Amino acid sequence: MSRDLVNEICAAQPGAEWSDPWGDGHDCWKIGGKIFAVIGTSGDSVSVKTRSPAEAAMLIETGLAERARYLHRSWIALPLDSAPDELGHRIRVSYMVIRSGLTRKMRAELPPA
Repeated sequence: MSRDLVNEICAAQPGAEWSDPWGDGHDCWKIGGKIFAVIGTSGDSVSVKTRSPAEAAMLIETGLAERARYLHRSWIALPLDSAPDELGHRIRVSYMVIRSGLTRKMRAELPPA
């Protein structure tokens, strides 16, 4: 899995926006101004939000992910060489978790999911 493919999956999410808020080559994907996926400058993993800290812990324990540095414990870091279907699934889950946490007004302004 390449950084380009991860960015392609993220860009396909309705209303997703790209930015590099910290400079130096980060790929930060947001919905409604909230981050749902980020690739650091090293570009070896993508950090995404899970439904809960327990889900994140399970994914870490099974070896599918690592704890995402600098983020809440409900976030995980998936290697870019993860199975494409798993990576796509985790990006979509993160997107939906973040989107569902937006205000009703913000969600109403977004394209349908």
